Amino acid sequence: MNVLNEWTALACKELGIDPARVDRDLILELTKEVAHGVARPAAPLTAYLLGLAEGAGTAPEDAVARLTTLAENWSRATEETLTDS
Repeated sequence: MNVLNEWTALACKELGIDPARVDRDLILELTKEVAHGVARPAAPLTAYLLGLAEGAGTAPEDAVARLTTLAENWSRATEETLTDS
């Protein structure tokens, strides 16, 4: 078992989460996109926000898709925001 598998299993156990509900690869892909497209510190913040969204009832796949699109369009979105002033 590699460290990431072990960490996921132990963290899920500690938090009372069914590990089968955790799509680790999807989350890692999202945070990679955010780290590269937005800023590195935004990646763990995004993972936290994803958890809050899921806790509030948003389907994880929907939230990930929306956040990935936001990260992919980050430079254009911020460019538009800066030119709106």
